[in-house]
Amino acid sequence: MPQKSMAKKTAYEKIREELKLDAKPKMNLASFVTTSMEEECNILMMESFNKNYVNMDEYPATTQLHNRCVNMIARLFNAEIGENENAIGTGTVGSSEAIMLAGLAFKKKWQNKLKAQGKPYHKPNIVTGANVQVCWEKFAMYFDVELRKVDVGEGYYVMDPTKAIEMVDENTICVAAILGSTYNGEFEDVKLLNDLLLQQNKKNGWDTPIHVDAASGGFVAPFLYPELEWDFRLPLVKSINVSGHKYGLVYAGIGWVIWRSKEDLPQELIFNINYLGADQPTFTLNFSKGSSQIIAQYYQLVHLGREGYQRVMEKCKENAMVVKQGLEKTGCFNILSKDNGVPLVAFSLKDTSHGDEFKISEMLRRLHGWVVPAYPMPSGAEHVNVLRAVVRAEFSREMAEKLVLDIENVLQELGKLGPKYTPKVTKIAKRKIIVRESNKHHKVLAA
Repeated sequence: MPQKSMAKKTAYEKIREELKLDAKPKMNLASFVTTSMEEECNILMMESFNKNYVNMDEYPATTQLHNRCVNMIARLFNAEIGENENAIGTGTVGSSEAIMLAGLAFKKKWQNKLKAQGKPYHKPNIVTGANVQVCWEKFAMYFDVELRKVDVGEGYYVMDPTKAIEMVDENTICVAAILGSTYNGEFEDVKLLNDLLLQQNKKNGWDTPIHVDAASGGFVAPFLYPELEWDFRLPLVKSINVSGHKYGLVYAGIGWVIWRSKEDLPQELIFNINYLGADQPTFTLNFSKGSSQIIAQYYQLVHLGREGYQRVMEKCKENAMVVKQGLEKTGCFNILSKDNGVPLVAFSLKDTSHGDEFKISEMLRRLHGWVVPAYPMPSGAEHVNVLRAVVRAEFSREMAEKLVLDIENVLQELGKLGPKYTPKVTKIAKRKIIVRESNKHHKVLAA
């Protein structure tokens, strides 16, 4: 900390200049998190930055917006809620906190059941795929729960429900399914998992439930694949988390967790406080939390509605297809993502003799400003390296076409494209893009 103060203008300029070294958020295709919102929503957020959400008595209107968000999201996930009933759920800082809360609810309910039966209750476990996000590993470590991972395999990069069932025992507090794998965007088969688990529960007299980690896919599947059964339509799905700051279209800092019913959230986990001016319930890991992201989520839900969200998701899927088809035409990549998952493109090189996926990632960042991460697949397929481009709402058709051109440029630099390869001549906006071939590189000229 400096000994002396500096002028506010000077502090602003110094920090602003240093932040220019960051990547451009729109070109960060590693992130699922929203980086652009409408000006009206930005203003609402600015006007509410000074509100602490936990002060419900002082900010009752904000509390109402939060509760409406919970109800709308619960109904989006087909929760059975009466017209005048409220859903059981809460806003969180993100899906990581949401998963912690859901996991704690499962653990406590399992412990209560085994205590009542006079059985040991000190060795709980969760079954999930090796492709889980790190927050599940954090939950297992922080709250002393064994995490049983089902290895993936080459060509099948998500949890196999049949293998998951084999790992379930009477100490399994839940099986966690992922609707939108971080690695390749694929939806796991929650319906098959539910059906197999119903059979196993009936056979053994268990009641092992399912949690769906819909961090990425929770705001995608209802609009692109409404007939897909993955949510509360399946009887064993007891809780669902979703990231409002991903395809919920809000800046980073908001997630949601929804429970099927009151019976699925043990009441001893809910605390009542009265030292903020009124008696109020709370079930969160942290206490203070800004109101801005909650208000932004409400804005998006009421502004876009189902029609608007569907339009946005369809656009994302179309732009992902532009990238996928462009990469396929190079003949250099295997596409590892699925057309019916989260709008992203995961791809690996067919030939790494002239540079691998990590080299392509480095060159895209250094030469063109794109952040396209490279990483190995999880346990069971760790020998497969992947590049991934997440297509968010702010990723336009023009950006999709430019990304393909820049990847072609990198491939040419690495000698992966033959001298006779002719990239597609395309139009970006209303400008014609002319690509001239060179054995060394592409020259892209805008006319």
